[in-house]
Amino acid sequence: VFSYISEKKQQTTVQTLLKLSRLPKKEPKTFENFDFSMLKSRDLDRIRALPSLGAVYSHRNLAFIGPPGTGKTHLAQAFGYACCQHGMRAYFIKASELRDRFTAARRAGKTDSCLKSLVRPSCLIIDEIGYLNLDKESANLFFQLISLRYETKSTIITTNKNLSKWTEIFCDPVIANAILDRLLHHSHVINIVGPSYRTKDVLENLEE
Repeated sequence: VFSYISEKKQQTTVQTLLKLSRLPKKEPKTFENFDFSMLKSRDLDRIRALPSLGAVYSHRNLAFIGPPGTGKTHLAQAFGYACCQHGMRAYFIKASELRDRFTAARRAGKTDSCLKSLVRPSCLIIDEIGYLNLDKESANLFFQLISLRYETKSTIITTNKNLSKWTEIFCDPVIANAILDRLLHHSHVINIVGPSYRTKDVLENLEE
């Protein structure tokens, strides 16, 4: 009976964590449904070690870099999903949504509470950095967020832009370098190359 109650309690905790994480629920991205055979990366060993969740346990960051459709978001979401399964809080947000949240918080005078809510998760996933630029105020809040999480929590980012070009995203080289300094220290940078998963089936049909 106690074993059953404990198991049900754990299941309820996991479901609550998944609900709060904003990760997709209908078709969750997991390590089990990721096609590792499609990967082309010199960091394959590091990618295959992701399910151990070593990064979150050691408060290290993860940076997935590569062109669209190569599995960056899937791997980041799978990491967050695994964190929830192990009783740790994860939170997923796209860079565009983060920018909008920062803007709304500034207008409402609630930047402190906004930052606190984003610092709280053990694993924060910021997806699709590089598709839009941030204004100076949002870039400054982004820096504060990374700084507050520095060496205490794990932050995961996915980006289609080489890190050397991040000054274009944050509009200010000083802020961009300060962000990279804290984001990349104690981090694993994973470069992924290859064709898009999304166009793979279409291209195969055309070849036939």
